[in-house]
Order: sequence, then C-alpha cells, then structure tokens
Amino acid sequence: AGTCGPAPRRGTVPSILRELAEKRQLSEEIVSLLQAQFSDLPRELHSWKQMADYSPEMRQFVCLLHLYHIKAYDHLRKILPFPHPYSLTNWLSNNEPAAGFSSDIFLQLQEKVERGDQGYRHCAVLVQDVSLQKRQEWDPQTKRLSGFVDLGAGILDADEAPLASEAIILMAVGIWSPWTAPLGYFLVNSTSGRFLAQLLRQAINKLNNIGIVVLAVTSGASAHGAETARALGIKIDPRRIQCTFQHPPGSAHSIAYFFDVCHAVLLIKNALQCFQRVEWLGDTVWWQHMVELAALREQRVSELCSPESGRAGSKGSYHLKVNLATLLFSEGVAEALEHLQKLGLASFQNCSRTVKFVRLMSSLCDVFYGRGPYGKEPLLAGNYTKISNLFDEAKSCFVNLTDSAGRSVIKSRRKLGFLSFLLNAESLKWLSSNYTCPEGTPSHHFHIHAFSLDPLEQFLRALQQACGSSGSPTCSVFQAAYHKLLASCSLAPGSPHSSGNASPWDISLSQRRALTLGSIRAQYHPAPGRTLAPEYPYSAGLLLPSSALSNALTDLSLYTQSLTCTAGWVAEQLALDLQCEACLASLFEADESRLRCKSVLYIKKLGGMSLPSASVHHITSISEQVLNLYGKVGDANNNTELWHLCLEQKVFQELLGESPLFPTLTYHLFDGQLSINNHYTVLVKEITRCYLNIRTNPAQHLNLRYPCRRHKLKRLKGKYLFPSPLGSCQSS
Repeated sequence: AGTCGPAPRRGTVPSILRELAEKRQLSEEIVSLLQAQFSDLPRELHSWKQMADYSPEMRQFVCLLHLYHIKAYDHLRKILPFPHPYSLTNWLSNNEPAAGFSSDIFLQLQEKVERGDQGYRHCAVLVQDVSLQKRQEWDPQTKRLSGFVDLGAGILDADEAPLASEAIILMAVGIWSPWTAPLGYFLVNSTSGRFLAQLLRQAINKLNNIGIVVLAVTSGASAHGAETARALGIKIDPRRIQCTFQHPPGSAHSIAYFFDVCHAVLLIKNALQCFQRVEWLGDTVWWQHMVELAALREQRVSELCSPESGRAGSKGSYHLKVNLATLLFSEGVAEALEHLQKLGLASFQNCSRTVKFVRLMSSLCDVFYGRGPYGKEPLLAGNYTKISNLFDEAKSCFVNLTDSAGRSVIKSRRKLGFLSFLLNAESLKWLSSNYTCPEGTPSHHFHIHAFSLDPLEQFLRALQQACGSSGSPTCSVFQAAYHKLLASCSLAPGSPHSSGNASPWDISLSQRRALTLGSIRAQYHPAPGRTLAPEYPYSAGLLLPSSALSNALTDLSLYTQSLTCTAGWVAEQLALDLQCEACLASLFEADESRLRCKSVLYIKKLGGMSLPSASVHHITSISEQVLNLYGKVGDANNNTELWHLCLEQKVFQELLGESPLFPTLTYHLFDGQLSINNHYTVLVKEITRCYLNIRTNPAQHLNLRYPCRRHKLKRLKGKYLFPSPLGSCQSS
C-alpha cells in the first residue's frame, strides 16, 4: 500500500500520463485537464532535463501535478528530472497582484527578521477557504478570460478547464508578538486534505527560507480540516493522540496542529442537540435544560422581593429576564441553571450534571480564548498545573460520554468536536513544554489567538466589506478586494489593517453568534411581534412632532414618564441585536443584589415597558435636549445623514466632562483590543443614533392608526441596527 507500482515504460509525456491513469495512479479528470491545458508541452523526455529551460507552461504543469497528486509526482521524478518539491515555491509566488504566494509580504517579513526583531522569528500558519461564484469574465486589463483555477503558476483557462469555486487563503500569525501577514491565496475548483497539506508544506518551507520558524498550523474543525491533519501525519485517536508532524518529513523539527476552537464548540453543541441527552458517570446531561433556559419568558418576581426593600407588590416590581447574549457554554449559563433550580422551577430540576458539563466546557473555552480566570496568559507557570488537570478532566469526561443507548459518543458520527479539544489540549501542552519566550520579544507568553482562526476571520470580514456584498463574490471581485487590502497591509504588531471597524476580539466573538442562548431561542421559538402596553398611550404620542400638545403645556411628570418609556423602548430595540452579555445587562435598571451573573437579569418594569438604566435614560435625555436646541424635527432640509451626524456630535459634546456612564462596564473596557471604538463608546453611539432615528423618523417605527391610544411598535430597520462592532461582542 502507498506505492505506485513498477515504473511505466519510458516514452512520451502523454503516454506516461495515460499509463498512470490506467493504473489509477492519476484520476481521469486530472489527466484530461493536463492534456487539455498543456497540449503543446514537449513530448520527449530529454526536453525536461534542464529546469532553467522550463517554459511557463512546463512550470505550471509541474506545480499542478505536485499539488494535486504528490505520489504521482514523486514517481515521475524517477523518470523525468522534475525539481524537488520545495524548489517549486518560487514558481508558486508572484510579484504582481495575482494568485499564489505574495512575494512582497515575504520580503517584508524577511526584512524584519534580518533586522533582528525576535517577535517575527516564530509564527503559526492558518488556512481557510472562501466560497466564490463560478463565473467566467473578461478582464480588459490583461485581455484574458478570468474565473478559472489559478494556483500561482498561471491560469488554467482551457475550454475543458473548470471554473474556480473557492479561494484558499493562508496567513502567518505571530506567536510572541501580535502581528499578522496574509501570505497569499489560491483559486481552486475543489479541494482536499492532501491538496491543503501540500499547500501548507509549501508555505512552511517558504517561511523557513526567510528565517521564520513555524510552530503551529490551524485549520477549521471540518471534514477538510480532519483530512488535512491526517495527510500531514496527525493522529486523533483518543487512545493515542499524535499532535505534531515533522517538516520536512523525517526531520527533527515538529509542528503542532490545532483545530479552530469556535468550530469545535459548535460541533459539540450540535452533538448535544442531536443526542438530546448524554450519560456521564451515571448521571445525565440534558439538552432540554438549555432549550428551557433560552425559551424562558419574562416572569414577575415581586413575591421574591424582601420586605425591607419596600418594593414587594409595587407596580414597578422586578421581572426575571434571560440575557440572550450569553454564550451557551459559559459560567453565566451554569449559574443561571443553578439559580433557577433553587427558585424551584420544574423545568430546571435535576440539572446538576448539565451544570457540571457546561462549567467544564466553559473552562476549556476560557483557556483557548485567553479569557476568564486564566486571562490572556493561560500558559504562565502558575497556571500550567491547573490547566493540565483541566485537560485530564476533559479527556476523562469525553471518553466516558455515552448516548441513551450506551454507545460511546467519542466513537460516534458526532465525535470531531470532542476530538478537536483533545488534540488542541495536547498541542498546547506540547508547545508550552518545548518552547519558551525568547529574549527581546514584547511579551512573555504565547498569544493564544494565534492558535485559532480568529485573525484570519478578521481579515475575511474586512475582505467581505471590500467586496461590497454579503454573498459569495466572483473571482474578479475577490481578487480586486484582496489586492486592495494587501496594498494597505502593515505587518506591525496590532496593526488594524484587516480589522475594518471592529477589534479582533469582536470579530472572533461574532463567529460565536450561533453559540448564544439567543440562537437557541430563535431555533425553537421564533420571536413574535411586540406591541406597546396599552396603559401608556402617551409613551409614543407625546414625542411625535405631529402631537397637538406642546412640551411647554405638557405636565412635567407625564413628559418625564414618556421620555423614560421611550428610552426603555430604545433599550429593548438594541437588546434584540446586541450580542455582548455585559453591554446588554447595562441597558436596563436591574437589581444587582439578586444575582451577580449577567445571564439572568432582574429588571424593573413600568407597565409593559422595561425600565432603562440610568445611563440609557441620561443619554436619551441629552439627545432630546440637543434635538430641541439644534433642529426642528420633521424639517425635510434637516433630516439628512449629515444633520444626524451633527446632532450626534452635539450629544457627545454635552456628555463630555460629566460623570462616567455605565459603571458596570468599567473593567469591560479592558476586554479585547484597547481602542477608541470600544464597547463603551459604541454603546453610547448606538443609543444616541437609535433615539434620534426614532425621533426624526417616527412614521417608520410607529403605527399611527390609533393616534391617541394603542401604538404598535415595529422593530427598527436600516443602518442604525448595529453595523458596528457592538453587534459582535461578548462579555467576559
């Protein structure tokens, strides 16, 4: 097994290809493509002896054969003087803006290494694919057809050649210093683990040639990712995990392999959802507990208020509200389940084992996200023993999980997520045992994000914005966007060149949207329409520009309650799309003494409307004052985008120098990337925008069929619904 059999007879190149196809050592599809694309290649073997004399078509032929079928390539090297595989790297590179490795990026990296910058001495390599529209287009600049497969050595544009359907992107990420470098992209029709493995080895070899040592590789936890790992020599059998591979093969240098943690968590969530229940050491982990928590509606809890508070039985009694921005596998969910069990809710009895499983997964995520009790330096000496014990506990748990029929989960069809965590744990331990931070680097620990796809996802988000659409781009649109980003690329640590308007932390957390309680509720209980409480008809009518009542003639208490109710409605609207657990909790007036975690909130209601926090109320109050001072609502000349921006600026000026807003978010500002566009500033911005949008465009948000009574409220639409980082964040 693994051999190519006896050497074919020495003849012409076409005859050798046909013979390999007959022996099933090359697929008929590849042979047909090679013969169609390279019909003019030299037929005689002696024409292939001198590499320096290879034409562009000969180089393209050799590269294609190597990447798609390494065994056939190695076998043909016994007959033809094909170059060593690692000599092909330069043929897969381009100085011009085209597919292949970017020579300019590698030159910039080489310059930093040669200057002695230790932070660039080691890196991880990330690989991800992007879906493309299959479309043939004419390029007026090159005067050639585009949309075909291109591996960096030239476009395969024969009539029989397939159109590209994917772009494979490779990125290098600093391990000791937070720099990122997009290494290049490759346009393919279909991909396989063996193809990706060869592409990764070419990237590693090219980095080695400029003095950069690759310590880790990360791919998605997918079928292609698993196939790539196996092709490189990784073994993920739980009884014997091989977390490293050698490069070059047979050498002493080993490289660790990681699966993206976010992908792995999603697979475990899918497994639990499909099994519905799993047995763990004689007790049961129930998926239904998660569903019941996500589906829990607001419940009045005035009877739980202490007599000393003076609030029991009052009109503004507290209501229990689930924070739907909470991650499924988090300490917040564990605390919420325990709290609801103590309250005696029938749906949450016997949830102790579910709580333990959620806490275990939460701790694992804290390590690989660089958050929680381990912080951004999970591999410090003081943490290593705790983390090692945690990994042992996780392995014991995953190995012993069974479904309702007693079958092992880790041997089932839903095993990849669990195996991914076990592999990542071994890789992280191997790295910490074999490498220490060199002197002269800006930090003294691994940057844990380097072992996830988060930096590459950040680049892909900016790439999507540059493409100008949310769907799959064509080859030409993708290439134009990629080259535009590459032109502004900076390899400086922490450079925002690929972040767009969001921090890396926000981008990584936006990928976890499918892992929140809100996503679970959306699956089982689609959100119904909402209406304003009928006992507060003035809550909208008073603030409408068409109202017959003047503010000067309106009772002050009525006006104050109207402003409060509108501010509460703003908070409810923002909460629909907000994904940050801490930020969402800060929108409402809450009784923090009841439950410290932010996954279950106790909020105060005024009739049917949630009362806003003091900070939300203050921002909307200042916004109303600015609106009264600087513009007449409803004036067509004023209601423009520029006018809105001017109003926002006036609001921010009024807020400057006042007491700090959102006191619960003080430490939250230090999460993720420190920048002016953090969650605090974005939250203020979005509250202001939402309120001004309601006040200046009331007809878009209110059904005025009942002008004095019941007003239906509609969900906000348009650009003010979180195009910014606030829509993609998560609390600690």
